[in-house]
Formats: sequence, C-alpha cells, structure tokens
Amino acid sequence: MLLALDPLLDGPLLWTPLLIVLGKVVFIFVVGLVATMFMVWYERKVVSGMQNRVGPNKAGPFGMLQTLADGIKSFFKEDLLPSRADRVVFRLAPFLAFVPAFLLWAVIPLGGDFSDGKDGTVTWFGEVTRVQLADPPVGILFVLAMSSIGVYGIMLAGWSSGSKYPLLGSVRASAQMISYEAALGLSLAAVLLSSGTLSTAGIVAQQNSFVDWNLVSTGIVPFVIFLIAVTAELNRPPFDLVEAEQELVGGFNTEYSGIRFALFFLSEFMNVVTMSAIMVTLFLGGPQGLFDIPVIPGAIEGTVWFLVKLFAFLYLFVWLRATLPRLRYDQLMDLGWKVLIPISLGWFLLLAALREFSPEGTVGDSVRVIVISLVVAVVAAVLFGAALRVSARNRADSVTEPRTTDKPGVSV
Repeated sequence: MLLALDPLLDGPLLWTPLLIVLGKVVFIFVVGLVATMFMVWYERKVVSGMQNRVGPNKAGPFGMLQTLADGIKSFFKEDLLPSRADRVVFRLAPFLAFVPAFLLWAVIPLGGDFSDGKDGTVTWFGEVTRVQLADPPVGILFVLAMSSIGVYGIMLAGWSSGSKYPLLGSVRASAQMISYEAALGLSLAAVLLSSGTLSTAGIVAQQNSFVDWNLVSTGIVPFVIFLIAVTAELNRPPFDLVEAEQELVGGFNTEYSGIRFALFFLSEFMNVVTMSAIMVTLFLGGPQGLFDIPVIPGAIEGTVWFLVKLFAFLYLFVWLRATLPRLRYDQLMDLGWKVLIPISLGWFLLLAALREFSPEGTVGDSVRVIVISLVVAVVAAVLFGAALRVSARNRADSVTEPRTTDKPGVSV
C-alpha cells in the first residue's frame, strides 16, 4: 500500500481495480516500446533532414517501420560470445541496462486533471485512480536509483567482454556518471526545495501555472544544469565519449551482436525518452498546460500537453547530436567538476537562503529569483570571458617563447 499509493488500492481488491492496474502495466509497456521505436526513427529522419538527405523511406509510411524491421533482423542474427568473455555477466549486462529504463515509466504522470489545485486523479470505470502506474512518496529517489543502476549494465558489459576497447568504454562510463551525478542531484535538490515533496504527482501538482513551473520558480539555472548533466549521463552528443568510434571502435558494446546488441541500442533511446519525460515532470509542469484547448476533450488534454513538451525535448536532443562536436575527455571532466558542481551547489544555497528569509517559508518571489538569476548570469559570463582571454594569452605565450635546455645554445 505504501509503495503503490494509488487510490485504487484504498478499498478491497476487486476485479475492476486489478484489471485497471493490469491495463496500466500493459499500457506503459506498449508506450515504452512504441516511444523508443519512434525516437529511433525520429532521430534518423530529423538528422537526415538537417544533412540534406532523405533518411528512412522504404519500410512503412515515411519509413516509420524501419526500426521494427531492424529489430526483427537483429533478433535473427547470430548471438556471438567472445572466448575470453565472462559468460554469465556478458549475457546479463544488456538486461541491466534495459530494465531500469522501463521501470522509470512507472512513476511518471502521463496525464490527469491537475487544474485549479487538483491532485491529478481521474475516474475510470467508477474507480478513482491516477494516470501513472504508481506514485510512491519517494518517487524521485526511485528515479535517481534506476538512472544510476543503468550504468552498471554498461560497466559490466565492458568488463565482461574480455577486450580492452569495451573495458575503456565502461571505465569512461563510470567516471562520467560519477562526475555528473552530483550536479544532477544538486539541481534536483533545488526542485525538491521548491516543491517540498518527493512524489512525482506532488511535484506536478505544485506547478499550477507558468510562473509556478520549476523552470521559472527555481531561476532556470537548475534546469540548465539538469539538462547538461542528463545529456552526459545518457552518453548523448557532445558527451558520447563512451562510444567514441574513432577511439574505441564501438565502445562498451563492441563485442555484442544480435538481440543483445539490440537491447543496448533500445536502452539508449529509451533512456532519452524517459529522461525527457522526467524533465517535463520536474520543470515544465508535467501534464499541466498553458491554456485550455477547446477541440481536445478534457480527459486527454493533460496527456496531449505532456506529449507536446516531450517532443520538444526529443527534438532538442536530436538537434544537439546534429550540431555539436564531441568534447575531449579532459573538457568533459572539467565541465562536470569545475563548472556544474560549483554552480549547482551555489544556486542551491542561494535558493535555501531565499526560502529561509521568506515570510511564508517558500522559495520566494519568482520575480526576485529571476532578477538574481540574470545578475548571476551576467557576472558569470563576464568572469568566463575573462578566463577565456587569460587562457588564450597563456597559450599564445607558451607557443611564442621557446623552452631552453641546460646546455647553452640549444633550444627545444
């Protein structure tokens, strides 16, 4: 009862509540698979358009069944096992990467009536429930746990392959996750400070209007840090050093083939869709819309708004892939430890101070937070520009001034 926290389970467990819960499970499973297949096709189609190519156009209308065809092909491919691999761990690793991405959908509110301060419950077949599988009181902790477990699949896949290139990719994945998990957690702490709850439905319920969206009420900075940290944890460009083809052949999944390679492939894209849904829930009000849409029934209006926001994030990830070059490994580490973590920690302390001196114990006036955000952004831009100029001058001095050895008349 405590773990589910669904109004369906408050009364006796009759056939109707059980069938509704079973229907939710099947619906989330289907939505997860369809969303992943759509994301694969969507990325290939959008990137091809940005590069003046046609993209998938053979299987199905507009090539939308190309992902399904590729999945069927991978299912019948030979499943190779390297001779030096750890057989049990090698076979288990793809599932450790795939299953956590699926489980995250259980705590995401996909719809519901949150208007006018409502709690998001709906009535189906005479039963009051939520448009999500479960709403535990520690839903955000569940999100952090599942997102962290996913890296174990990548790490074990590289270690168990018995090859040096997958091992290097898995080591990079571990270091990258540790570097950006702290910044992600601190930016998430700002949202929890604003909402006062760990429940995903409770966080959505607190964002009644655009001004109350955590994107605005926390000052935009936590959202930007969360977006960068999530991009790094998803191993998406420009942070895809885990699968750097020019350096590591194929990265952690070099030795995989067949259905196990397909599981890694699907888990990567499913994580993109899942974390986009998490960002919509945390920062953009979830299913809550900016205005009422007259032509859409109220029962599904929240779900429509949720999908619109979700597609915006999916396009952003595709745009980043087609636009930005890959960072060097030292740049990746410097961005995480020297930039994101200090900024996220300082911003969290700023919001905590505003909450402490606020008369009602809230994060404070949104206008005041926005003004402070702009001031800090200007100061940070000035300091960052000065640091770049000093760095460029130092590099120029090191190039123009030759180093000399101890021997007179000999230069290096």
